Amino acid sequence: MGEFEVHRVRFFGLVPAGVRCLAYLSRGGRLALARTDGAVEIYNFGANYFQEKVIPGHETRSVEALCWAAGDRLFGAGLSGDITEYDLARLCVAHSVDGCGGPIWSMAANGSGTQLAIGCEDGSIKLFQVVPDGIQFERNLDRRKGRILCLSWHPSGSHIAAGSIDILRVFDVSSGLTVQTIMVNYHVQKVKRECIVWSIAFLSSGTIITSDSFGRVQFWDWEQGTLQDSHTVSTSAALSLAVSENEDSMIVGTSTGATYQFQLLPVKMDSQEKRWVRTKPFQYHTHDVRAVVHSSTALISGGLDAQLVIRPLMEKINKKSYDVALRKFTFPHRRLVSCARKARLLLFQFSQHLELWRLGSTEETGKDGEVLPLSRMPEHLVQLKSKGPEHICCSCVSPCGSWVAYSTASRFHLCRVQCEGNSISVKKVPKVPKLLLPAYQLQFSSDSHRLFIASARGSVHVLQLLEPGDCKHLHTLQPPSGSSEAVYLLASSTDGLWLAAVGGDWAIHVYNLKFFKYHCTVPMYNCAVTALAIHPLINTLVIAYSDQQLFEFSILKKKYTSWSRMVQHCGLHKSWLERDTPITHITFNPKKPSHILLHDLYMFCVLDKSLPLPKNSTLLMNQNTLKQLPETARKQELHAFKICKKFQPLLFVDLLDEKCLVVVERPIMDFKTQLPLPIQQKKFGT
Repeated sequence: MGEFEVHRVRFFGLVPAGVRCLAYLSRGGRLALARTDGAVEIYNFGANYFQEKVIPGHETRSVEALCWAAGDRLFGAGLSGDITEYDLARLCVAHSVDGCGGPIWSMAANGSGTQLAIGCEDGSIKLFQVVPDGIQFERNLDRRKGRILCLSWHPSGSHIAAGSIDILRVFDVSSGLTVQTIMVNYHVQKVKRECIVWSIAFLSSGTIITSDSFGRVQFWDWEQGTLQDSHTVSTSAALSLAVSENEDSMIVGTSTGATYQFQLLPVKMDSQEKRWVRTKPFQYHTHDVRAVVHSSTALISGGLDAQLVIRPLMEKINKKSYDVALRKFTFPHRRLVSCARKARLLLFQFSQHLELWRLGSTEETGKDGEVLPLSRMPEHLVQLKSKGPEHICCSCVSPCGSWVAYSTASRFHLCRVQCEGNSISVKKVPKVPKLLLPAYQLQFSSDSHRLFIASARGSVHVLQLLEPGDCKHLHTLQPPSGSSEAVYLLASSTDGLWLAAVGGDWAIHVYNLKFFKYHCTVPMYNCAVTALAIHPLINTLVIAYSDQQLFEFSILKKKYTSWSRMVQHCGLHKSWLERDTPITHITFNPKKPSHILLHDLYMFCVLDKSLPLPKNSTLLMNQNTLKQLPETARKQELHAFKICKKFQPLLFVDLLDEKCLVVVERPIMDFKTQLPLPIQQKKFGT
């Protein structure tokens, strides 16, 4: 791998927001996730669970419920009292309608996706018709006292079950009347305590399943109003439940971080009588599991510890594939850190502010693995606060460190940064061009003279940066055939001649910046692009996809390189392809043109194109083995991949110069200490 001086950065104080609710779209394999800060994320299960879209959060927008309706349209509702439809192409709010019932606690779509029901603070359930240009209020169901915390449609669409405090009700959709009322309150030593029904499911058999604040999962006959069965799964609350599509399995989430699977099994061998049995407990979370989903092949849970956990159901998977791995997602699949190589600065992006830091330095030298003392400590130079409730979408610092740009959903900001000795000044550029907002990705040219702004409908704006602190709009690059999707990744060449842009449709377009015109399109591949970069010497485009494949495309020749074709012919190592986190950054060492540097969350890799690819029968991570071999044997075992797993979790890696790396880590326990204390559980023997 060679020796690098590594700046190991652990002062990025990112605390990811907890998971509030989930919604799964089985047709298309997409999972929508809402966090406690109002952000909405879309994971594509068909693209190796890649987080392909992010709609930034908003301080005044809480999302208590998500659901898919009318095919692939996504709706959200929350304590603001509004029902929101999201534009998944432009990654913003498309429509918003007042529910007229106060804060909205729950929402669900009927089986056909043509109607939405919302549960409100004032005790009402309101029905909305899903129409092509939004939603339309239809009518109220029978209003009763008490907020509607959860609701579920009968698969036929004829009835709705709703849970509240101490009670659950069943409504006839056609008449709007309450047809059944069931008391679920609980008595302990004649002292009544409130029982909160947190989650509910209405099965086609007529059984209603509830989870409540006493940690119980209960099964009710809605027509008779009687309790069929009850399971206490926790000493605290059972917060969420979800039933499989064929109604023979269920997942329950609790406030202790535990999740449980229930299965509908025969009472005896070959018996027609079946009962729900708790079969598998799991403890993947440390805090409240507020949201669960049951797909056809996996149990999915989201907790206030910010983790999304996907646990495969091995009995449902026919062959070994990506689906068999347990997956935990905590950090975004995009960069929140940018680097000014020449100035040795790092820019950290938070939800509502940016932090600019200067890296420390050392005058010492040492052996491999030795920690060197710092002669100058890292320095926090400035904090830039974003005004208003909108969260920051993207940000970037120029290579020279003199410019910082960032964008929210409705505002674009460009700042001039000047460092003179120990003093630093930040001046906002007053008149920036009015562009199509929001910006989805920002990137400066290598000479810091231009800024590229990824925009909606596949377009990219090019700004010229002027001294002492001004800018002007040069051109807007457009894809040749048009696109409805926003651009989410950019890569510019070191010589300033080429720009590659990736849109939500996964198409990669290359533009000539000398003439500001379209140059070519990389052949389409059926996976999402997770990272790309242009080689500084030979102008080849290196692309990483969500299925862990790597491609190299010659921009000048408009075709894949011979090395790329060799990779596709021989295939990458099995262990490389089975990794479950995407490559998020690619860079190069100009002094070693054959080296490609890339990283995901758990490893940093130097890929040497001059060496042969490893065979599946050899070790992928063989650095320790090579050190123990004599020189002649070592040469025979060398292969292209040199992997380091010393630094984890990796949020950012970049090359400052040929011998110097900066790595940004965010240890899981560092941010978990900043979360509210979880419910303490008695451990055996303590």
